[in-house]
Amino acid sequence: MVADEGALDLELDRAHSARMYDYFLGGTTNFPADREGAGRAMAGFPAVMVAARANRQFMHRSVRHLTQMGMRQFLDVGTGIPTSPNLHEIAQETAPYARVVYTDNDPIVLTHAQALLRSSPEGRTAYSQADAHDPEALMKSPELHETLDMSRPVALSLIALLHFIPGQRIAHDIVDYFKDALPSGSTLTISHVTPDFDSEAISRAIGAYEAAGTTVQARTREEVARFFDGWEVLDPGITATHRWRPDTAHDLYQVTDAEASCYGAVARKP
Repeated sequence: MVADEGALDLELDRAHSARMYDYFLGGTTNFPADREGAGRAMAGFPAVMVAARANRQFMHRSVRHLTQMGMRQFLDVGTGIPTSPNLHEIAQETAPYARVVYTDNDPIVLTHAQALLRSSPEGRTAYSQADAHDPEALMKSPELHETLDMSRPVALSLIALLHFIPGQRIAHDIVDYFKDALPSGSTLTISHVTPDFDSEAISRAIGAYEAAGTTVQARTREEVARFFDGWEVLDPGITATHRWRPDTAHDLYQVTDAEASCYGAVARKP
């Protein structure tokens, strides 16, 4: 059930990264402060809206590919505001029986959780209020165990999450915990902001986010690759999000690497 917004302090007078992302995607769950923050980010990195949408399209393509591989269980950590189409909508297009658990620690997401629960009749979706900084508690959540069979492979999604977790050790410890906790055959999908293609623009965008109170750490390809230690990275490897299995050649050339400024990859646990 959706929480009562009046019972939560959503700080609507301050820009919030989740609502800014919703704005970039063309969503409606954003407010003047968020649009002002988004405007500052766009002033520093004019392609930020393109980057956000390329990231979202990467999520869609990666989920479709995983369902085609036979994955039927998905765990989406750091869900964000459920701007449609959501992960479960994409997965259940191909695999109606797919089961999806969304998790986030943000009360903003909690207020919109009902949109995440509109599963296909054959499948199931659930939402767990959980913090990526505490993966052990997240993996013990009742919603997860009521929805997913943890003895079978799970497709873990960390989409546009890890760049909001500064510091190498903490972010890598989180990924390593999930790797150890998930069974063989599970997969890991990551997208992550990078300075590799336009470092000055990314630095300006990060400054806009930090002015809004959100810390961001862009990482190089080498740093992103470290998250996949112990995993088998699937083709085409770690690449700019728009280059990861584009639907058509036209789609590929609609976005430049500098506009995307984000790496994406999918890997499998041996």
